[in-house]
Amino acid sequence: MIDHARFLRDFPMLSGKSMQGRPLVWLDNASTTFKPRSVMEAVDRYYTEFTSNSHRGDYDLCYKMDSLVQESREAIARFINADPTEVVFTSGATASLNLVAFGYGLTHVKAGDEILLTQAEHASNVLPWFKVSEMTGAKVGYIPLDEEGRLTAENLEKAITPRTKIIAVAHVTNVLGYIAPVKELARIAHRHGAILVIDGAQSVPHMRTDVKDLDCDFLAFSGHKMCGPTGIGVLYGKYDLLRETEPFMTGGGMNAKFDMCGDVNYLQPPLRFEAGTQNLEGILGMKAAIDYIESVGIDDIREYEQGLKRYAVAELEKTGMAEIYNAHSEAGIVAFNVKGVFAQDAATFLNSRGIACRSGNHCAKILIDYLGQVATVRASFYFYTTREDIDCLVDAVRHGKEFLDAYF
Repeated sequence: MIDHARFLRDFPMLSGKSMQGRPLVWLDNASTTFKPRSVMEAVDRYYTEFTSNSHRGDYDLCYKMDSLVQESREAIARFINADPTEVVFTSGATASLNLVAFGYGLTHVKAGDEILLTQAEHASNVLPWFKVSEMTGAKVGYIPLDEEGRLTAENLEKAITPRTKIIAVAHVTNVLGYIAPVKELARIAHRHGAILVIDGAQSVPHMRTDVKDLDCDFLAFSGHKMCGPTGIGVLYGKYDLLRETEPFMTGGGMNAKFDMCGDVNYLQPPLRFEAGTQNLEGILGMKAAIDYIESVGIDDIREYEQGLKRYAVAELEKTGMAEIYNAHSEAGIVAFNVKGVFAQDAATFLNSRGIACRSGNHCAKILIDYLGQVATVRASFYFYTTREDIDCLVDAVRHGKEFLDAYF
């Protein structure tokens, strides 16, 4: 249930001030999210009650840590309807996508093969595939977006070829906020013998994600975008595909044995991908974040954010000052510009009013050609965002041009 009184108690940052001493209006949730006290307490408990390594000792603290890590893995698996053996801990979505690219991609594509992306992808789901292309001779191609900037099953059908081996796309794009029809995309990919890699950084925190129903092959997401700590994330992979994936990093904790001759036996997934000491406090914090999200209700979160998006678009349009680029997208993201004002200048003015929005290309640099804009302002919401926050944004946009005219 969306209970803003509860959120004010639970999220210290919601009572924070901007650097100018104004109440902070946080509208950059697509970048990172605030953390509830329960997450902070979970991290703190690692340092005050459970400090030890995992899989490294024959004593009670280590056994307790092993149990807590497994509980976290199981909680995450339930959250996305996966098996715990299919949940790999990483440092975030970027690391997860790199693991797929270099652990699976390098060994499963060759010169002449094709990797399909879209122009709307975040750098984390573009640059690793560029590198795989460079190293293997495989070609990177693009599924055309429709006139709104949406990825459709029809356009994938037109773009896919017998050479396509990997399709890597965002479930929700981080600039325009369109939701991809992943289930249909997976059906098309598998019919053509390709695998589907999903960047779930902007979807898993905001909407119900069932990997079995979606039938995606890999899914990457980050803890810090869903009220968890930074430096922790997840790669989900179908178990048989994880077994075909080479470790991206090697070291302690991921091997069964090795000898002086260089013979190495790796552990089975997911441990084979978790070399070295993991971000243990982050793992505990991520479980606490999932517990909190579940207490709010993931379906309620999605419905609430969609209402906020509609409200924000309607109110911004009333100002006559906003050029909105994704009025009809489903996620709680509004990409816009103040008419006649460069995006960074607009964001600087918003900051002067205590409003935190992202400006620039939002790590989606190849989307520039599609939008025909060098930069945009992005306001992004989460379940603790209020209509009053949006009203502050709308009022600032209404007066932004006046301020900038006077300033320059």
